[in-house]
This record gives sequence, C-alpha cells and structure tokens, in this order.
Amino acid sequence: MTQQQGSETSSIRDAVRERYASAVTAVLNREPASCCGGSAAEASCCGGSSLVSPIVIGNYTPGDTAGLPEEAVLASFGCGNPVALAKLEPGQTVLDLGSGGGIEVLLSAKRVGPDGFVYGLDMTDEMLAVAERNRAAASVENVRFLKGEIESIPLPDATVDVIISNCVINLSADKDAVLAEAYRVLRPGGWFAVSDIVIQGELTPDLRSSMDAWAGCVAGALEEQDYLRRLTAAGFIDAGIEVTRTHDLAEIGCYSGDASASGNTGSVVSAFIRARKPE
Repeated sequence: MTQQQGSETSSIRDAVRERYASAVTAVLNREPASCCGGSAAEASCCGGSSLVSPIVIGNYTPGDTAGLPEEAVLASFGCGNPVALAKLEPGQTVLDLGSGGGIEVLLSAKRVGPDGFVYGLDMTDEMLAVAERNRAAASVENVRFLKGEIESIPLPDATVDVIISNCVINLSADKDAVLAEAYRVLRPGGWFAVSDIVIQGELTPDLRSSMDAWAGCVAGALEEQDYLRRLTAAGFIDAGIEVTRTHDLAEIGCYSGDASASGNTGSVVSAFIRARKPE
C-alpha cells in the first residue's frame, strides 16, 4: 500500500469512526440526530428519522428483539438481519465484524446456546461501551467484545465457525484485507454469512467520492460481481448474493450530503452474501 493509499484509508476509517460514534451517542441520548448527518432541522429531508441512515429501517421483527436491552435495539445501524439468515447452530463459535451496540452478538448467543461462543469486533470505543452494557443487562456470558479493525482481526487462525456482519464491510477501504482475514480466522468448512450494501450497475463519481456517503454505507459498496470475484480470490467457494431490499437512490442521495443521486444508472441494494471456506 502506498503512502497516499494509506492516508486515504486512514481518512475513511476516521470518518466512519466519527460518524458512528456521534450516531450512537445521539440515539442513546434520545437526541433528534439526523440521518443526513446534520441538525435536527435537516432531518426532515429523510423523514425525520433518528437513525444514521434510511437503509437501517425494518431489519428486525418484534420476535427478534423480544427480551433484548433497549439500547441494543436503538444502537443498531445495520442493513439486514444476518443472524436470521446465517442458520447458526448450537455449539458454534461466531464472529460479528463491526458489532456496534451488540444486537447481532446477543441474538447469535441465543442461537448457539451455552456450549457456543460469540465474539464481537468493533473499532469504536463508544460502540464497545454500549455493547458491554447491553451484554451485562442481558446477563449473557458466552460473549466477548474485542476492540480492533476488521482488516486485522485479533483472533488466531481457524478460530470461528461462522462470520456474520451487518452493513459494515462496505465501510472498509481495504475489502480484500477484510475477506482475507475472514478466511484466515474461519475453520475449514466455516461460513461467511453477512448482510451488506451492494451496488448493481454503476454509481456516479460524485457519490462514489463523497466521504459522507462512504460513512453512510453507500460510496464504498462493491458491485455484486466484483464482490463475488473478491470472495473467490480470497479462497472462498459456493459464493452467492441474495438481494433482500432495493433502496431509493433519491433517499440515499439526501442523507449523503453533497452527493447527488441524479444521473446514477445503478441500484443500491441490501443483500445477504454467503460463501464457504473449503474443508
């Protein structure tokens, strides 16, 4: 990686960290934070949502969240429900990349049971603090939250059976490193099963280059065939992408700040991405 690339990666990482630290603080304080990243007055452009992005709406059913701490639900900024799609089994070890307030970790802990274990990895101190409070409030013991970056997972090789993630990998500026690390820490036969933002077609350069749009889950998303190629290059097999929701570009352009949705020929979708590490 060149010095310029390293600087760009660091800038993106800092923007993402700042955006989500501010978002979780605002939401947990019940402040009228805007999904557009601005003042409360600006929130009207996205329908007054207090979430970081309109993409996050409607990911969980009341049955999913029953019994979870309120903070875990409020601090969820994902684009899907990977736990419902990953087919977790009792006794498995799971890793959640970008675990945020811990909702997927707590849901996974229920699925794998007392004989299983779940790691949550996040780089944002505010998110980790909220997640640990939620773990304690839920009295869940088969969970551990780790501070770190998804491009350099602080776990040994062949540690986990399933990797999940919810609208986080698209935020990374080095997705090949993320996929290589995911492959490394999975056990043979293990599954990569994540929800993520995926592009179908092409987005305009201004949207791709907007830092606000990147922190808001759009600009850094991979085109679907590129995503599959990168999974294969990392060593995965049986890779597939299932679209779970198509998003309104005008709505996304609103919260992305200076990036306009006009002129785009591509589609922004939430998708479930699944691939397997060979036995």
